[in-house]
Amino acid sequence: MASFKTRAQHVADDLRKRILSGEFKGATQLRQDALARDYDVSRIPVREALLALEAEGLVEFHPHRGAFTTELSTATIRELFDLRVLLECRALGQAIPKLTPSELDRAERLLDQYDAALDSGSDIDHWSELNFAFHTALYSPAQLPETLAMITHLNTKCDRYIRMQLLYTREIQKAEKEHRELLEFARNKDIEAACRLLDRHIREACEGIVAVLENSLNN
Repeated sequence: MASFKTRAQHVADDLRKRILSGEFKGATQLRQDALARDYDVSRIPVREALLALEAEGLVEFHPHRGAFTTELSTATIRELFDLRVLLECRALGQAIPKLTPSELDRAERLLDQYDAALDSGSDIDHWSELNFAFHTALYSPAQLPETLAMITHLNTKCDRYIRMQLLYTREIQKAEKEHRELLEFARNKDIEAACRLLDRHIREACEGIVAVLENSLNN
């Protein structure tokens, strides 16, 4: 079993480089049998590698079709994150006056879980899930169901990019610090400061992801 893990890591590391370098364009099918031949391994380590890359947001599994590389367009990233800024800042601004102590405490508990997952370096699958749960806890009291539905949709589309940001930009501590500051502004009912921080938080995450992609293409 240990040898499979070693081979899977080798395959994952090499595939990651090939995807980020642009050798495999977005929406390219990654056939397990072909990759197994390329790397001279069985399909088991190849599947483990693909699952690891799925957790990182670089690969998607489509039902009955297999694994595909994700679309990594900087223009798309910027558009999605710009929309997030518009909608999430609006929701946060309207939610803050309505946030109750119990709702703020729940947001803090979610943030504790999120920080623990980041610090442990494990549960990659849950990083973006806990991140979004924290943000949603702050937005929900706004009572803007259509806006929140759109925010959920945008975050689902951004999920792979958020994972990339956390994994590759090495700014986990910065993200943790900004979340704590955001929660504190919400507790203090400081709408202007909270929205200003959220705007910067989302935009800098976007630029971090774009930089990762641009650097990978230039190397």
